[in-house]
Amino acid sequence: MEGFLILVGVVIGGAIGVMAPVAKSFVDDYLARRRVDPLAEARKALLRKMLEGEFSWRNLETLQHVIGADGDCTRALLLEIGARASEDGQDKWGLISRNPFPKT
Repeated sequence: MEGFLILVGVVIGGAIGVMAPVAKSFVDDYLARRRVDPLAEARKALLRKMLEGEFSWRNLETLQHVIGADGDCTRALLLEIGARASEDGQDKWGLISRNPFPKT
């Protein structure tokens, strides 16, 4: 019986030893996603200001120049703030609240 208890302890200890790094990885990833990125927040604020202003549509090139980001980063931030691309084939973006999709 004592040998069986030792075996169970070894199996449980081994399982914990294997699962601990995996759990740590998930927790680290979760916490990293929850952290506020001050640069991203500042960029989103600038994008909102530009899209809520005089122009309802803005060229992606202008937006990315103003916030100092590349095209992929700018597109991701635009989606996060509720913007969309135009449907006319031009690389223009506007807030969905100001530029809703046409009803079909």
